[in-house]
Amino acid sequence: MALTPSVAFSAPSVPVEGVLVLLVGEGLDVPAHMAASFGDLVTRAAGAAKFKGKLLSSAEILSPADGALDKLVLLGIKGQEPLTEEDWLKLGGSIVAHSKGASSVTIAGAYGAQEAALLAQGAILRAYDFDIYKSRKPTEGEQADDKPKDAPSTLSFQLDAADAARAAYAVVEPVGEGVVLARNLVNEPANILTTVEYARRIEELRDFGLEVEILDEDAMRALKMFALLGVAQGSDSPARMAIIRWNGGAEGEAPLAFVGKGVVFDTGGISIKPAAGMEDMKGDMGGSAAVVGLMRALAGRKAKVNAVGVVGLVENAVDGRAQRPGDIVRAMSGTTIEVLNTDAEGRLVLADALWYTQDRFKPQFMVNLATLTGAIIVALGNHYAGLFANDDTLAQRLSAAGDATGEKVWRLPLAKEYDKMIEGKFADIRNIGGGRAAGSITAAQFLKRFVNDVPWAHLDVAGTAMGSPSNEYNQSWASGFGVRLLNRLVADHYEAR
Repeated sequence: MALTPSVAFSAPSVPVEGVLVLLVGEGLDVPAHMAASFGDLVTRAAGAAKFKGKLLSSAEILSPADGALDKLVLLGIKGQEPLTEEDWLKLGGSIVAHSKGASSVTIAGAYGAQEAALLAQGAILRAYDFDIYKSRKPTEGEQADDKPKDAPSTLSFQLDAADAARAAYAVVEPVGEGVVLARNLVNEPANILTTVEYARRIEELRDFGLEVEILDEDAMRALKMFALLGVAQGSDSPARMAIIRWNGGAEGEAPLAFVGKGVVFDTGGISIKPAAGMEDMKGDMGGSAAVVGLMRALAGRKAKVNAVGVVGLVENAVDGRAQRPGDIVRAMSGTTIEVLNTDAEGRLVLADALWYTQDRFKPQFMVNLATLTGAIIVALGNHYAGLFANDDTLAQRLSAAGDATGEKVWRLPLAKEYDKMIEGKFADIRNIGGGRAAGSITAAQFLKRFVNDVPWAHLDVAGTAMGSPSNEYNQSWASGFGVRLLNRLVADHYEAR
């Protein structure tokens, strides 16, 4: 990954080097301590560039007249009042976009401690670049393992409440680290991130105070998880299930549960996918990556809550042992499943993961995330994740968290009428509905069979976890979608105050 800028919060002063970014609105109000040095320059530059302070608009002045700075950047903050969390993230990302290659960047303007922390988070997320497999000949003075320094080295946010900003960033920073972890996992190629390697990386989270337990195939066989194991049987990469626990709440309090689909590569199995675009199926574990990133975030900010993350890790491959269309498997719950399409494998993995989670942990709720259906992209494109829920309160809270963070969700129906579409001919249920109609809904109806009476929500993130449109704070193929959304859900409604 590209070098990560260091972040500092400091008292106002006039910078003498590097890039200066001034966040200004319609009135072009320059911070008082900058007015004598830059006030006239800002006015002239704004006039020449027809800059009016509109949100995310910009104007640049290279080598200002006094020669002290490399560049002066005006960044507009005139928008809706007040600006949203995502607005501040986008502004932070824009700071990095206008400061590539700078050794130091000073940021000043009309923002408080919380806004400064969000600006810093947006900058860090924009600076992310998954480039660890790229080779480059070093230029003179570089070491062979140096990376190109596209992102600025140091970001210094100036404000009177610098101590408060540092405290706010101490809460925000681990969430950004969780997003970066999720992006890294999704971006990794499947020959590197095998099921075993994925489990090993999850075990490293013990360093952050998380409890980690890994179930191997023998353990899952003893638990009769034959829906999950059936998906994995065609691969040399053995199935694993990772259980990640954070105990930051009251002793004995039921945890919040997050469950993720971790298909490290999906060929489709014998119902094989077309070759074109199959390389993207290294990201079919995007739901599990969000769960892992969330657990890292909760531990990093020492969330006052008990939480458990459960991810089923498999590879859906093709060989002589692979599951066949027409096979019947028995899930851990005892439900028999007719496998009519081996490319509808994620729901088989989640069936056992969800049942195991509700049976063992008796959680307050379960939220699962999965790159489950292409049909959700047909319905919603790449800007919203599909939301299905058996509990209105949980659904409403997820929607509110999505609106607050910019990781938006849209609720679709669950109804008994759709159950008829997954009734089995030779088993209790089948793993696909009939034809192309309501594909995302029938997948959700399938999952609902394995949650019992626990409040539950299913997020279909096929369009948002990978290949989603880039924006000011995400230029990565893998977005890390779901980490900030679920962290906000926890922080707003379930943490001890």
